[in-house]
Amino acid sequence: MSNDIRPLVVAVDGPAGSGKSSVCRGTAARLSWHYLDTGAMYRAMTWAVLDAGIDPNDADAVAAFAKKPDIASGANPYQPTIEVDGTDVADAIREDRITSAVSAVSAVPKVRQILVQKQRDAAQTALRSGTGIVVEGRDITTVVLPHAHVKIFLTADPEVRAQRRAREQADGGAVELAAVQATEEALARRDELDSTRSTSPLTKAEDAIELDTSALTLDQVIAKVVALAKAASQ
Repeated sequence: MSNDIRPLVVAVDGPAGSGKSSVCRGTAARLSWHYLDTGAMYRAMTWAVLDAGIDPNDADAVAAFAKKPDIASGANPYQPTIEVDGTDVADAIREDRITSAVSAVSAVPKVRQILVQKQRDAAQTALRSGTGIVVEGRDITTVVLPHAHVKIFLTADPEVRAQRRAREQADGGAVELAAVQATEEALARRDELDSTRSTSPLTKAEDAIELDTSALTLDQVIAKVVALAKAASQ
């Protein structure tokens, strides 16, 4: 399929649990394009901050530290990687302690300045190599790549998002109602923090296409995004 579509930048924003990662990886894989999970980059920075013993709520200390760690993201949608100074942190950044602190670290302007540049560089590298890229995050369509060829805002009902995230956390095990409710509350808190921060808040770009994934299967959403990319390449 990659032969009948020119290289493009597809930017996808949306709240946690809306399906961004699965959709973006699936789209990139189907098109044989690069993939970038910018949320993983902020989680990696948060891991580095905590590993250094820095209080994630101390914005000045986080800002002073932010330029030190080398955060590297792999572009393979089949095996996306994330490293800090050469250390694989793909599993570690999904721990609860990272989830609890990432919003505070992500809100620090210096952190965003450093990582946004890395994200823009990744998009340019893909295009220069003749390959498209699918980039996911919370400010990709509004701040990082406002001139992306395709801009999408993925969303879903809060309960659906909570169920999805709870299933991920259960890793194939049974999902209790209490776990879903707790996850929904946690997602609501994250949404509030991300949407009200002064620097690059989570918001829908005026020209972004909104896709509600609540009642759609993963394959159906991927098909819609691929169709949008193909239409934009005409």
